Amino acid sequence: MLRAFACLLVALTAAAAGSSEQASSHDELEAVLRRAVAGYHRIRREIHDYRCVLTKRERVQGQLREAETAVLKVRHQRTEDNRVVTPFSVYLRFLAPSAVKDREVLYVHGRNNSNLIVRNGGPRFGFITTALPPESPVVLSESRYPITEVGVQMLTRRLIEVGMHELEYGDCHVQVAEGARLDNRSCTLIQVSQNRRREDPGWKLVRILIDDELELPVYYAAYDWPEQEGGSPVLLEEYIYSRIELNVGLSDVDFDHRNEDYSFSRSFRP
Repeated sequence: MLRAFACLLVALTAAAAGSSEQASSHDELEAVLRRAVAGYHRIRREIHDYRCVLTKRERVQGQLREAETAVLKVRHQRTEDNRVVTPFSVYLRFLAPSAVKDREVLYVHGRNNSNLIVRNGGPRFGFITTALPPESPVVLSESRYPITEVGVQMLTRRLIEVGMHELEYGDCHVQVAEGARLDNRSCTLIQVSQNRRREDPGWKLVRILIDDELELPVYYAAYDWPEQEGGSPVLLEEYIYSRIELNVGLSDVDFDHRNEDYSFSRSFRP
């Protein structure tokens, strides 16, 4: 996956360097991709960790789930001399809805037998703590993606992959508009829509908001084709990252289920 993504970056660099007299949407898309690639490299170079509030809505197994809001902590992987010194780490505590309120999820790549540690939360059996593989059917019955896909770095990668795919086909409409607002912050709106229905990539419309100060994607929504001709696009997934605080100095204790600020079962052993 990483090798394939690296090939995308090389291809984009070559495309951006060449001259072109293609349609304006093609030019807009190239500009968006250059911005996204620069942002991706900045994340890898400058952003070690962050905390924020994540709100998501997802269509899973054909059903649009209720919006979920969670406090999110992320620490990016760091390597030295080709050795991982800081593994990719995630902690989530759900704030809403009531069915999952106070659920906690913790993941550290390569630790805890590569499992998630999950405290159930919700009104019944909320105290139960268990370990689950990130891609287990139980986890994916409630989410479109494993926890390894969470965060603004992965969102930036998705934006680049979407753009590269559409640049190859050249059959989409791209709109870029300044002056959008999210969480009372100035953003740039990027919208990519398909001109013709295709099985790949499987969506009709994608909307992204880039925070103008942070230069990070903070909103992503993908819509399927309308169920009936002339109808409204159907929401597939929506992710909002708000109240982002960068490089706050998250440490191992922030990703340890024994942290006294967390409510995982004290007797649980991974």
